[in-house]
Amino acid sequence: MSARRLAIILPTLIGISAFAMIAAMASGSVGIPLSDTIGILFGDTAHPHYAIVWELRLPRAATAFVAGGLLAIAGALMQVLLRNPLADPYVLGISGGAAAAALAALLLGLGSAWISGSALAGALFSMFLVFGLAHGPGGWTPTRLLLTGVVVAAGWGAIISFFLSVSTDQTLRGMLFWLMGDLSGARGPGWGVAVLAGGLLASLAIARNLNLLARGELQARALGVGVDQLRLALFVIGSVLTATAVTLVGTVGFVGLVVPHLLRLIIGTDHRLLLPAALLSGGSLLTLADTLARTVLAPQQLPVGVLLAFIGVPLFLFLLNRGPQSGRSP
Repeated sequence: MSARRLAIILPTLIGISAFAMIAAMASGSVGIPLSDTIGILFGDTAHPHYAIVWELRLPRAATAFVAGGLLAIAGALMQVLLRNPLADPYVLGISGGAAAAALAALLLGLGSAWISGSALAGALFSMFLVFGLAHGPGGWTPTRLLLTGVVVAAGWGAIISFFLSVSTDQTLRGMLFWLMGDLSGARGPGWGVAVLAGGLLASLAIARNLNLLARGELQARALGVGVDQLRLALFVIGSVLTATAVTLVGTVGFVGLVVPHLLRLIIGTDHRLLLPAALLSGGSLLTLADTLARTVLAPQQLPVGVLLAFIGVPLFLFLLNRGPQSGRSP
């Protein structure tokens, strides 16, 4: 990894992340000049918009940034684990388990704390279910894991469709917003910050082995990498990151799929740089998308997942049309 590249790319991404956060706190039904927003952040308690920034916009922007970072890192790890450039954090059915459990809580009329707890429990249950079913005779392979995840995800999809069919009109809107990604009730990332920091550190600790595994299993084994143990670590880390993100913001697509692709085109495949860059880029993307989602049709708010789909679909098609480079394995 070039020290010069590191010295250029990471500060640039940090600057973009800072701009995304400040823009998110300055934008809304009540516009606040950027200079005033920065002053409020540095303790201007006398400003009339102090409460708006600190109690409403900062928790929402921080939640979006943390969730975007979680999804981007999880997507980068899943693409190496499954040797599939189309893999994203939701491909193994983790989000399906979270969504089914969260919708069950909504259907029962439980509070937001129960919904978040149910989503986390459902995601972790789905993680253990997929791993247990994929671990057949002779161990498990990326192909078996992927197929198991797709089938489990289809099962969760059927349960979700059932819940939507039997729900009342009053709860249906809340369910649909949760499924499309909703930050309207965000109160801050909370423990998600610790999960993000722990996931990044754990991923960086195995980044060298990730680089070797991305070049091929045989080459990684020849160089002394414990491939089976590494795959298990990737599965656990990626699943926990995904479960946390889904608990925070619901099901938000394209961040974990597009961000790692785009970064590999720009900065290469060295995961020692790719992983922190994914955190910053994914966090910035989701923060900016949420800012647009709540301002473009203000006072009406769009689900952030809808806006990300508008951005992600053409961007991903552009990446696919770049030729063989976009189709190679990570």
